[in-house]
Amino acid sequence: MSPSRHKRSRRSTVLGATVVAAALAGGLLITLPGGASAATSGLADDFNGDGYRDLATGAPGAVANGQAKAGAVVVNYGSSSGISAGRHKITSQSSSGVPGASEASDRFGTELAHGDLDDDGYGDLVVGTPLEDVSGDVDGGSVTILWGGSSGLSGGTTISDPNPSGHDRFGQSLAVGDFTGDGKTDLAVGSTGKDVWVFKGGFTQSGGEAGKLRFDAQIESGAYPDGAVQLAAGDFDDDGADDVVVGSSAGNFVYRGSSAGPTPQTEAGSGFAGAFAVADFDRDGHDDLVVGNDFPDILESAAKGGSVTVFYGGAAGVDTARSAVLSQDTEGVPGADEYNDSFGGALAAGDVDGDGYPDLAVGANFETIGSAAQVGNVWVVRGGPSGLTGTGAQSFNQGTPDVPGANESSDLFGDAVHLADHDKDGRADLSVGAGGENSDDGAVWVLRGSTGGVTATGSVSFGATTVGIEKSGDDPMFGDSMSGL
Repeated sequence: MSPSRHKRSRRSTVLGATVVAAALAGGLLITLPGGASAATSGLADDFNGDGYRDLATGAPGAVANGQAKAGAVVVNYGSSSGISAGRHKITSQSSSGVPGASEASDRFGTELAHGDLDDDGYGDLVVGTPLEDVSGDVDGGSVTILWGGSSGLSGGTTISDPNPSGHDRFGQSLAVGDFTGDGKTDLAVGSTGKDVWVFKGGFTQSGGEAGKLRFDAQIESGAYPDGAVQLAAGDFDDDGADDVVVGSSAGNFVYRGSSAGPTPQTEAGSGFAGAFAVADFDRDGHDDLVVGNDFPDILESAAKGGSVTVFYGGAAGVDTARSAVLSQDTEGVPGADEYNDSFGGALAAGDVDGDGYPDLAVGANFETIGSAAQVGNVWVVRGGPSGLTGTGAQSFNQGTPDVPGANESSDLFGDAVHLADHDKDGRADLSVGAGGENSDDGAVWVLRGSTGGVTATGSVSFGATTVGIEKSGDDPMFGDSMSGL
């Protein structure tokens, strides 16, 4: 597995004030032509408005319209019985109403984020395609919003790159939140440059964003040409405006949200972050930031196989003086810290046991199990009044009883992780992607939440072929990315 492939599999996952507000809001009444009305859930990841959270998964190596590695996105719809393989929809740039065209090596679906951008009560899906060639600009990158509706995702709108000559890979990182504090959902987009763009809420399906703001991240673009590799959103200071976190090889920088745009607040750990997650793990009213340090050789971390650092929020924002580090050496966390595990390479937040405290899912897609290398493993670390601790942590892989499949080299189980309540039982379910399963065909597992935490009993798994992903000899890598806010 090459380092470049490893980097492409990283993404940010966030559970912040936006999703909590959506959950509390209940149904939203939408007026239809002729005076009729229909209730929608208002949930940011409910793409068809039926009240159940849906799961969006990328297959960036999928064949589309006969083009190798053009890429596609699969949405599996939530229901009273949770996620199943059968209730799904595939979207590519060859789908009706979606801008652009499926072209070889575009890798549509490399990055995903979701939110109700047009405020119609249906969740919308944002797709980053950073390797797309745009008007002769090789790897210029593109961003597409796929619009939710009563039939699920349908049609789309392109978010134009405001500075195509100043960077490449526009859309390599995405975050959704209210960064200006005006009550509308905004979209932040990163690229290889130091400029990060906030597209302001008030989106329409015909016209796109209501306006845009630029802020320059604290990235030396000459020395660090990777730019904003990670983005995340959360209201760390509880002032009503989401803050933005920008991750690059220069460090992880927090910017406070405001009506005038993001302004610098602090640096939360140096070195390259494999992933971010955001949630109020101790329920003190301030979102907290988790940084996945999955490259310990670069970060010179004490943990050989990677670690995660939680920085707690406060009145002044992210408080770097109040932090905690967890790894496989942490008491209560199963396993052993070993070189190149990539612990912290994927993160997600959600309340798996319904106790009111968000928990953290941690992926280590390079974990070796027995004699099989890069098999992958996922942990669930519990939140509580003291924040995240190792107490009661759980561990899952394909060798865990009742988890379908078998541990094999290069499966990359934990390539992506996601936590959301797909069956409305009040507990988040754990979804796991493995882009390397079956020689890079890829697969997804869904394990249910319960009062005792995540349970493998009744878990389901489905691969690229099962959901109808085209491959024709190529590697779809279904499960390499999953949507976060």
